Amino acid sequence: MKLRQLVLAASAALLSLGLSAAPQPGAPAPDFSVVDSKGTSHKLSDFAGKNVVLEWTNHDCPFVKKHYQGNMQALQAEMQAQDVVWLSVISSAPGKQGHVSGAEADALTASRSAMPTAVVFDESGTVGKAYDAKTTPHMYVIDKAGVLQYMGGIDSIPSAKVDDIAKATPYFANAAKAVLSGKKPDPAITKPYGCSVKY
Repeated sequence: MKLRQLVLAASAALLSLGLSAAPQPGAPAPDFSVVDSKGTSHKLSDFAGKNVVLEWTNHDCPFVKKHYQGNMQALQAEMQAQDVVWLSVISSAPGKQGHVSGAEADALTASRSAMPTAVVFDESGTVGKAYDAKTTPHMYVIDKAGVLQYMGGIDSIPSAKVDDIAKATPYFANAAKAVLSGKKPDPAITKPYGCSVKY
């Protein structure tokens, strides 16, 4: 009986550690160090005093393709116009779907007329796991104080159909606009949808 209690207690402790490790809106966003498609290093702390968007992406994912028919570019342009730092994060491991070189990432950005501040690489999956990024896309909004304010889906309709974008509740856009106006997003967490991140 004592052994069973010890196992249960250890399991509960491990579970609580796992839960506390996941990022939570209202808490400081995990810092990170990444290299972008042009070979420049970035840390989240480099952007202190600016709002930051993290977008997990994989160009081969049908759900990402859906939003890159114009929706994602429009959101990027809107955020860039308000001095928001937008980092498109690729956590696909070498050999996995969505993994690209820096030159390939730049070619994709140009061909899609995308407007991220930078495309950054997380081949080890360290950053994705720190943020509990599960899908592509998976969206995050961090405020000027470095506090995570939103994490979740880009919108409310989990499909790969472009026509559904106009019908969906734009969770991410609403959250970003709230943060830009100094308010708390509501909801601050939504369920992301898309392809699994290819760690």
